[in-house]
Amino acid sequence: MATDFRWLLSQIHCKTWMGVSAISNQNKCSKINPESLLLQHQATIIEGITESKAKYRKIVQAGIAKWVSDFQKGNIQVNSVDDLKKLIELDIELQRDEL
Repeated sequence: MATDFRWLLSQIHCKTWMGVSAISNQNKCSKINPESLLLQHQATIIEGITESKAKYRKIVQAGIAKWVSDFQKGNIQVNSVDDLKKLIELDIELQRDEL
């Protein structure tokens, strides 16, 4: 009897027994292509970076709009243009990857 049980266990991966499919002991992750998992991971990272850049651009654009508004009101003198230049350069850098 013990021999029959061991034989049955040894056949569990690829045989049917009495018309019933045997249990397959394969790991589901082993069926997934590792390259596919890597691409999925990279896509998730790129999506996160893209979303972050969009948020940063909104902040930079709001900063530029505030600078222009303050400049028009006379609150900013021409000698403080460096802040605007930095904001514009940051905005261009954030857009660069989108092209």
